[in-house]
Amino acid sequence: MKGNINVQTENIFPVIKKFLYSDHEIFLRELVSNATDATQKLKALVSMGQANVELGDLTIHIKIEDGKLIISDRGIGMSQAEVEKYINQIAFSGAEDFLEKYKNVSENLIGHFGLGFYSAFMVADKVEIRTKSYTDAVAVEWMCDGSPEYTMKEINKTERGTDIILHIAEDSKEFLEENRILDLLKKYCRFMPVAISFGEESYWEASETEKDDKGEPKQVEKKRQRIINDTDPAWKKKPADLTDEDYKKFYHELYPMNFEDPLFQIHLNVDYPFNLTGILYFPKVKRTMDPNRNKIQLYCNQVFVTDSVEGVVPEYLMLLHGVLDSPDIPLNVSRSYLQSDSNVKKISSHISKKVADKLEELFKNNREDFEAKWDDIKIFIEYGMLSEEKFYDRAEKFALLKNTENKYFTFEDYKSKIEPLQKDKDKVLVCLYATNVEEQHAYIAKAKEKGYDVLVMDTVLDNHFVNMLEQKWKETRFVRVDSDVAEKLIPKEDSIPEKLSKEEQDKLKPIIENEIDKGKFTVVLESLEETDSPMMITQNEFMRRYKEMSMMGGGGMSFYGELPESYNLVVNINHPLMTEILADSDQEHQKELVHQLTDLALLSNGLLKGEALTNFINRSVKIIK
Repeated sequence: MKGNINVQTENIFPVIKKFLYSDHEIFLRELVSNATDATQKLKALVSMGQANVELGDLTIHIKIEDGKLIISDRGIGMSQAEVEKYINQIAFSGAEDFLEKYKNVSENLIGHFGLGFYSAFMVADKVEIRTKSYTDAVAVEWMCDGSPEYTMKEINKTERGTDIILHIAEDSKEFLEENRILDLLKKYCRFMPVAISFGEESYWEASETEKDDKGEPKQVEKKRQRIINDTDPAWKKKPADLTDEDYKKFYHELYPMNFEDPLFQIHLNVDYPFNLTGILYFPKVKRTMDPNRNKIQLYCNQVFVTDSVEGVVPEYLMLLHGVLDSPDIPLNVSRSYLQSDSNVKKISSHISKKVADKLEELFKNNREDFEAKWDDIKIFIEYGMLSEEKFYDRAEKFALLKNTENKYFTFEDYKSKIEPLQKDKDKVLVCLYATNVEEQHAYIAKAKEKGYDVLVMDTVLDNHFVNMLEQKWKETRFVRVDSDVAEKLIPKEDSIPEKLSKEEQDKLKPIIENEIDKGKFTVVLESLEETDSPMMITQNEFMRRYKEMSMMGGGGMSFYGELPESYNLVVNINHPLMTEILADSDQEHQKELVHQLTDLALLSNGLLKGEALTNFINRSVKIIK
């Protein structure tokens, strides 16, 4: 029997080959998916009593043979009438319009048009189908060379199922290489629900007859068919049937090059208003982490779709690892589809809620363990609270603040703790924080001397985070501990008397200004305790914070990023050394003393470097002598 495939144009195969897929390797996924579907359909018919056949071995076999790639299943098969219906009549109207419309499209579109089988022609110049239905219908062979013409005839095929035989084209010979096919199967088919066999693998077994030198059974190498997939992956199982070790084992199966265990996982299982299963893992986030590695993998009925899950997973959770599986997301998705589809948006919202629920559960059930994990999960939670109002509302119940003594507090607990001492003269609550405990140690110590508590805010998001908290919390502001001297961090009504007169201050200021870079430093005279440092470096909270925010992409703040670095050199006018400087008639000695004090202030802030640091060391040695 000969005939023409029922399409409206002869351009169908160039369309398939050139436009429908940017990546020709997808053909294997499509064909193995079809074989899996055929197998699953037969199992369903048998279970419902609508097919009276022995299932037997249902393994899908893939092999390379004489320039051909063959995909064989023992599924439902097709009759001649079914081949006519499903193969010869492509549900495709207006092919010419389609060609025009999608000539510049690079997304994978075949699945949208029911053309999965025809993806074979992207890599083959001739395709054969040998199929026998599970019914009594005769077996048939269908053959096509990529033109609209085909041949079909009856054949002697005794076993139920379908063989797809691809005569690989000259420009696609890579798909005859065993390693190439193995890589593709592992990429797209590693969790398909029907066993898939490809080639052989070696294993070792104790011989029943041979002995080694010690008289022990000799280990001999044997061969067996290589099953490339896990038909029952962890995410398809009930959480109650899995241990923590099972979850960790599956994690390392997904990411064999990640040697660290995840912190914990969230097992998703939703059947309304959409279907979604999966496991999301919270990894230990490192500053050097590559966001392009260990991505979340998206599946459709256990068939790999993509690891570009923008739109499916909220942006702030993109650093999570794991698997999502939803039949409500088609196999062939484009980025624009993910962004616009209503089901996808619902899935994204649900994931956000499930993550928040899991975190709250961990917090309530074992706060000590939650605190131990906080430093590793903090960035996820902060990003979520910054990104999504609903997540903020959920997370404020369990989000923590850590102080320099490594103690953790909920938001409300912390406000209650500092309220007695850390309200300024205007009744505004002042939260002090450090971004680097080591570098800001002197400032932290001074704050603690006054009974103040200091938070640790040392992640890349913390500038934005404290900015948000200032907006969320009434009559509260955040101040970095080195933004002013301790007495001025939380302004009170009382003040320390000045030991220098106005005239003396006016005389002192230019003496110090002559020894500093006035483009970078501003001299500020302050009345502090005699025991406080003679000079200190501070940075204006507002300017520094917004400059740092602009550097990491704070919208509308680019202006601040362009501004040069600026600091205050705070001079303690009550320190005895200031009186000594004023009284010193030896200008060279006076200059040397001022220089030494400014360098000490710079050194304490890590701002003394290069030649200036060398000069300071030499000067210090000279003074000691």
